Amino acid sequence: MNVPRVEPTTAEHLMRSRFEAFRSGDVEWLLRTWHPDTRPPRLDLGDIRWRGLQIVDVVAGGPDDTRGTVEFRATYLTDDGLGILHERSRFVRADGRWFYVDGEVTAS
Repeated sequence: MNVPRVEPTTAEHLMRSRFEAFRSGDVEWLLRTWHPDTRPPRLDLGDIRWRGLQIVDVVAGGPDDTRGTVEFRATYLTDDGLGILHERSRFVRADGRWFYVDGEVTAS
């Protein structure tokens, strides 16, 4: 279900809104907030059920910044059980909007 979303003012705010979009299956928002240089042509969310988000670290990414990094841990459920995604994500702000660029996954 797609829900109206407020344009994020920080990289962390975008990270949190993208997590909620993963939880609700809002592919449109995920693609809209993915930087055009790294955005996939389509996105299949599969059967993962996202459960919780913990922000571990934030570097820059404020309202006046052009770049930011957000490290997080997200818990999820699959048919195989509980899992944790630990990622350090990079964001850029272009034309006044924040975009997810990419992330480095860390083994948890």
